[in-house]
Amino acid sequence: MIRISSQQIFSGGINRLQELNTSLNNTQQQISTGQRVNKPSDDPVAAARILKLDQELSRVETYQRNVDLADNRLKQEENALSSSIDVIQRIRELTVQAGNGSLSANDRRSISSELEERLGQLANIANTRDASGEYIFSGFQGSVKAFEQDPSGSWIYQGDEGQRVLEIDDGVTVPISDNGKDIFVRVPAAITGEHSTVSTPGASISGVKLVNEADLAAAYPNSFPDDITVEVVDVGAPNPPELRAFDSQGNPLSVDPLVYESGEPFTVAGVEATITDAVPGAGDVFTLKINEKQSVFGTIENLISGLNNIDKSSPDGQAQYDDLIANSLINLDNAQESIILKQTELGGRMNAVESTKSFLEDSSVYSNEIRSQLQDVDYAEAISTLSFQSFVLQAAQQSFAQVSQLSLFDRL
Repeated sequence: MIRISSQQIFSGGINRLQELNTSLNNTQQQISTGQRVNKPSDDPVAAARILKLDQELSRVETYQRNVDLADNRLKQEENALSSSIDVIQRIRELTVQAGNGSLSANDRRSISSELEERLGQLANIANTRDASGEYIFSGFQGSVKAFEQDPSGSWIYQGDEGQRVLEIDDGVTVPISDNGKDIFVRVPAAITGEHSTVSTPGASISGVKLVNEADLAAAYPNSFPDDITVEVVDVGAPNPPELRAFDSQGNPLSVDPLVYESGEPFTVAGVEATITDAVPGAGDVFTLKINEKQSVFGTIENLISGLNNIDKSSPDGQAQYDDLIANSLINLDNAQESIILKQTELGGRMNAVESTKSFLEDSSVYSNEIRSQLQDVDYAEAISTLSFQSFVLQAAQQSFAQVSQLSLFDRL
């Protein structure tokens, strides 16, 4: 026979009411917060998985910010490069116009004036800043202006050769900058001729141009093409003077034609040139400059100087002017090609950024879906449970009220 005291009845009833009230409060909290798991004790397994998903979402958000930064920087650089191509194209058009033999000195000075404006415009593009005020073409030295004019007025690169890299996903990095030296300074230059050892002041070399790239490559099968020296040799009467050509290592190169005639073109290693008024055997040395680099700013500056200063009234002046126009066109074409190659590289980076952006967005959506399934409350089920719990609590309260009134003293 089990004895139940009045104290046990009251304690059991109160404990039951507290349990029901706690369950009801938990359900009310779930409905008000919209979350099924508000503390780890609600569902320890789900709480652990939610914590991991929160960490994953935080990681994804960080990389998404990096992706947005990389995308903005690359788009800004691409826009700057596109603008620079437009400017160089206009400069090329002016250069072609300057090559018109019917232009007067005033016409050439007018072209020179516009070239100066275009040069300043190109410098402004090369000194583009990002949203934080850093110069995008200065390498690691973002606070340093990429290009500045020296005392002579020439535009000189001031940054370093660094390239900034940003991580946009675990183990995935993308360069977000390019230094201006690689883009605007290290531009392949046209092959030029130089009277490097002067014994006959009146002698000159002109008309230098590449006419057969395959012959140039064949002359240097195991290395990059380098400077070529040419001399006019007196082989003794009654034989006519001959041309001798050597590479930078002193190895002889074939010349066509071998016989020297003043003012007549000859070809060596696929490069055509003309030597005028050289005295055979006098010791004059002419150098064909191959694989040189020329800043696009330097090309434009030389063009402006030539338009203002070269006197076309003499044959030598006319030849010098013609070489200036021809070499400037080649250098400008090389500058455009260099920038276009960089644009192609940028396009690949932007595609990689876009792919990573899509992947991160998909990862975020998937993680949020899983997290929602674990944490979000089912409102229909919760409201139904709340109604049932309210009913049970009300019934328990009424029952306890009836039972609490029972006493053995009522039977005495």
